[in-house]
Amino acid sequence: MAAMDWFTSWFSASGYGLSRLVLQRALACIYLVAFLSAAMQYRALLGERGLLPARIFVRRIPFREAPSLFHWRCTDRFVTGCAWFGTALSAALLVGAGDVVPLWASMLMWALLWALYLSFVNVGQIFYGFGWESLLLETGFLAVFLGNADVAPPILVLFLLRWLLFRVEFGAGLIKWRGDPCWRDLTCLYYHHETQPMPGPLSWHFHRLPRPLHRVEVAANHVAQLIVPFGLFFPQPVATVAAAIVIVTQLWLVTSGNFSWLNWLTMILALSAVDSSPVTGTPSYAATPAWFAVLVCAAALLIVLLSYWPARNLLSRSQQMNRSFNPLHLVNTYGAFGSVTRVRQEVVLEGTDEEQITKDTVWREYEFKGKPGDVRRLPRQFAPYHLRLDWQMWFAALSPLYTRGWFDRLLERLLENDRATLALLRHSPFPDHPPTHVRALLYRYRFTTARERRETGAWWHRTYVREFLPPVQLDQTGRPGRSFG
Repeated sequence: MAAMDWFTSWFSASGYGLSRLVLQRALACIYLVAFLSAAMQYRALLGERGLLPARIFVRRIPFREAPSLFHWRCTDRFVTGCAWFGTALSAALLVGAGDVVPLWASMLMWALLWALYLSFVNVGQIFYGFGWESLLLETGFLAVFLGNADVAPPILVLFLLRWLLFRVEFGAGLIKWRGDPCWRDLTCLYYHHETQPMPGPLSWHFHRLPRPLHRVEVAANHVAQLIVPFGLFFPQPVATVAAAIVIVTQLWLVTSGNFSWLNWLTMILALSAVDSSPVTGTPSYAATPAWFAVLVCAAALLIVLLSYWPARNLLSRSQQMNRSFNPLHLVNTYGAFGSVTRVRQEVVLEGTDEEQITKDTVWREYEFKGKPGDVRRLPRQFAPYHLRLDWQMWFAALSPLYTRGWFDRLLERLLENDRATLALLRHSPFPDHPPTHVRALLYRYRFTTARERRETGAWWHRTYVREFLPPVQLDQTGRPGRSFG
């Protein structure tokens, strides 16, 4: 009996009850956003007539390499139904359903969310090829073993969540320090607020801060990512202070740009280091069931074993960003912006309904929801929602290599006025009939100066660079072909 009491006191972290509650509810909210994103965008991006159809992918890639429920069935109706089911299950956990059911049922609910989202990520190809997808899966897997209101939070799982947060922050800090020299000379933020993938409504103001403040921002980032993460493993209250610093720096990033749920999920992970007992006291819980303790210890052992590869990656001079070492995305590497783009370029899509192309042809522009287009339009805040096509358009402007496999299909869908594809856009200039031709132009964008902003009302100034893709039209087979009008 004494041994069992000792084990329970060692295994349980009763003072973290409130932190667990907030962490789980916030994680359920991120899941909800992720599944909602899938429900709204899957058909156009990965559906049967999508830009990269998942049904073709699952025929080519074996289940063992990309485990997914959609290897069994991959119709638009079934996959969209799974997305809406995931949305509903996330909403149930958000309002506390996991705490009113038995412990085993709560674990099953979290495990089902994880397996469902894994199914989307593993068939999502480049549209799901972002570090925050793996981060959500890794966090979601650990959440299965956090327990519910019936038991105290397991200390092992809390430390595994801190280990995950450490890899996110320290990995991001190392990739910067080892990468672009502007991180070491503190000048990267002379450019980054302007050239980041999807600026937010305050990005113009951040970019216009005095350059000495930009250098302070970079220096503070190095402290937050290279020094503070070690404090997560110190005794309290140091761990809580380290978590608070992480949360504050992530809020700064939230206000300055749109990075899907990356920053929000990082803040959620920081809650694993926050001792809530000064607020709530130390609640009493029922004894931890032996079967639950065994499952937690087994999961912890698995994570420790799988951590070998990410840990080796952190120590490597050829450190890789955002890589999964197993198809279940259980323990991964993270990082972002090892190099910073100095000049912002944007691919602008245009269409015309004229039958023949001449020098006098009138072209009308398609507007995307998030990426810059109309120079007078203030960038919007979309995060934590993920506009997947907008992000890929940013990569396309970096290099045509990023357009392989999907860009031609995008043009084809625009020439057809495909409803699902147009729903991904903010505005189509052809609401009633499809265009006869579409083309892509490359522009250089920069934020306006304060004076230009006052005089023109524009947030951006853009300069034509070159033709990205010449005009195309549907040929006799219904595929986009070069127009020689």
